Amino acid sequence: MGLIYTGIDEAGYGPMLGPLCVASVTMRIDGWEPGGAPPDLWSTLDACVCKSKREAKTRIAVGDSKDLKLANSSKTKHPLFHLERGVLSFLSARNGNAPETDEALHKLLGASLDDREWYRGNAIDLPLGVSADMLGIEANQLKSVMHKQGIELLDIRVRVVGEHEFNGLYTRHHTKAAATGTALRELIESSKTHLSEGHVSRVVCDRQSGRTKYGPMLSHLFNEVSIEEESPRASRYTCDKHTGVLLTPGADAAYFPVALASMAAKLVRELAMMRFNTYWCSRVPELKPTAGYVQDARRWLGDTREHISYEQRSQMVRLA
Repeated sequence: MGLIYTGIDEAGYGPMLGPLCVASVTMRIDGWEPGGAPPDLWSTLDACVCKSKREAKTRIAVGDSKDLKLANSSKTKHPLFHLERGVLSFLSARNGNAPETDEALHKLLGASLDDREWYRGNAIDLPLGVSADMLGIEANQLKSVMHKQGIELLDIRVRVVGEHEFNGLYTRHHTKAAATGTALRELIESSKTHLSEGHVSRVVCDRQSGRTKYGPMLSHLFNEVSIEEESPRASRYTCDKHTGVLLTPGADAAYFPVALASMAAKLVRELAMMRFNTYWCSRVPELKPTAGYVQDARRWLGDTREHISYEQRSQMVRLA
């Protein structure tokens, strides 16, 4: 028996500027039996993977992207060092080589940015803060350890909800949770394609906001949905007898594929904001870049008031 193990997390739920990115990571774990504890892949892959940047001198850190993203003022490492090291190493272990630009990364992940002029620009060369040689060595080590332990990375996907789509969903549903819900449904549907004979499926999602009831959403994806628990602690379901779905706060700290999904979502969003800032900083003298979060976004919008049209502003500012 084996497990098809999917983790889902987002980056960019709160900002006023830039896309919302929701990512899924799907892995196959051989030898796992239903009823067992969730696989502790940090322990299984301990030879080449760790959980925090503090431990990451000789191992790849896989953890909460908010902790692994370094400050933009970092002098010793690129701010995206740990994010790209983790995501690109896993992709390289699966594909044989890492993507060399953000456009190639988007293609591998199925990610599509809004077609606005501030996201077009030239491709960003990757990696930014990790040497390509280092990535190659670590990817080979990772591939070897994963193979020995019966673990395979099946897929990493990032669903980008651009500002235009985000605002449309918010206008129709009067909640920004509709944006994450749309991406969540698509990513769970995609994970179902990996289920095969002799395997069961578990999907773990990092839950946002206070919502606890996901049965109606799951009923659109599965024929049978049984509610096991719906509480502030966790929302847990059994779907079509062979798929367990868990939505719980803080999942990126407890479940390996959720942590890696968190990193993929954050990496794609950060690279999108690099394109955004490159475009506008080249057009507005002495403009400071923005990460898009509310307080600094208001500063940025004030600084660009004379340079951005009403139409452009309406295309880039999220309604919630």
